Amino acid sequence: MSPTALALTGYVTWMLILIAGIEVLRTRAVLKFGRQPNTFAPDGSDVSPFANRLCRAHANCYESFPIIGGLLLFALATDRVSVTDSLALWVLAARIAQSLVHLASGSATAAQIRFAFFLVQLVVAVIWLARLFALRVAG
Repeated sequence: MSPTALALTGYVTWMLILIAGIEVLRTRAVLKFGRQPNTFAPDGSDVSPFANRLCRAHANCYESFPIIGGLLLFALATDRVSVTDSLALWVLAARIAQSLVHLASGSATAAQIRFAFFLVQLVVAVIWLARLFALRVAG
């Protein structure tokens, strides 16, 4: 499996892990505390501060997926993984790190650290786009 395919699979797996965490917290609230399953706020704010951060970390993943996932999918579909392979696992690592910092804290410092990891992903996406366009112009 190429690093690009591994990063794409890892990204989707990470989103599934986060959504499973949300479901575990909500199932616990239903079974242990008698909470009605149709009463949860989408952002998790009515469960706990951690649940709120977990929902936001998951939302950050799917909000970025059209960009990162789209570029990874494009590279795979057009046999241009040479463009994405070298940085694909760095993007995945930055995505997971961003989520883990989000889960750990909601402080201003944590938000700045999260932004740094998000910025890594955006910079890599711009690099990939520039390389893809350069291949298009050259080819």
